[in-house]
Amino acid sequence: MLISTSALRQNLYKLLDKVLETGIPIEIKRKGKILKIVPPKETDKLTKLKKRNILNCDPEELVHIDWSSEWKM
Repeated sequence: MLISTSALRQNLYKLLDKVLETGIPIEIKRKGKILKIVPPKETDKLTKLKKRNILNCDPEELVHIDWSSEWKM
């Protein structure tokens, strides 16, 4: 949707709410150039985590540990 700066000024909060609800960006024409108001991309919280090396061994070794000697009956 292409709007002028005066239309943006008149309906700023309505237009911003519409962008957030629909996800459709708004284009504003100012001095012959186009500016865009774009909603933020949804990201998963897990993608923000930093990768850390906390294991001192191969993870497969942990899967195949024999714990039978530790079990007491």
